[in-house]
Amino acid sequence: MPDKVFQRALRKAERSLSAVDPGLARVIARVGPCGIEAEPSFDPFNALVRSICHQQLHGKAAETIHKRVLVKFGDGAQAELKKLHRARLPSMRACGLSESKSLAIKDLAAKCLDGTVPAHAELVTLSDDAAVERITQVRGIGRWTVEMMLMFRLGRLDVFPIDDFGIRKGFTLLRKLKEPITAKALLPHGERWKPYRTVASWYLWRVADGG
Repeated sequence: MPDKVFQRALRKAERSLSAVDPGLARVIARVGPCGIEAEPSFDPFNALVRSICHQQLHGKAAETIHKRVLVKFGDGAQAELKKLHRARLPSMRACGLSESKSLAIKDLAAKCLDGTVPAHAELVTLSDDAAVERITQVRGIGRWTVEMMLMFRLGRLDVFPIDDFGIRKGFTLLRKLKEPITAKALLPHGERWKPYRTVASWYLWRVADGG
């Protein structure tokens, strides 16, 4: 959605969450406006290539590997789907990719070409659950990866990634629980935050970070 419309939706979400959850209201007042910035259009294939490159790596190392992939198999800014589909594993490994990540990217390319992974025009029409079901068929891509794309690329407002450690930590701190909450136990707590669980999650991350 256009940026101004999305920003208005975020402000509405903040007001709604503040009204239904006093604890979260205090966090929202302290932290300020939600900082999620959705992308009106993006290439799912390239977004997922980047996610795979970053798996189990952080910062400069992941970015260096990703940049090498973009240069070797694209124009330096975007990777080309067909080039990666045809790529040989030694060439991919030379970029710094592990064998498992190389195979995951090749499987991603194959599933983009056969339509399993939707292009952007179709992705925006799918429900969150349908998008997760389709994209997690790719080797090495789990539910969390798709949920991050739905939240931070598509700007979906009601995604609740309960498997995320930071969100569970944030909730545990917010509610002053004696033991860390499990994903299963956290799920029903999100009911009061619907249809803005993405925004609630963003504030739980801030709590986990000490915000």
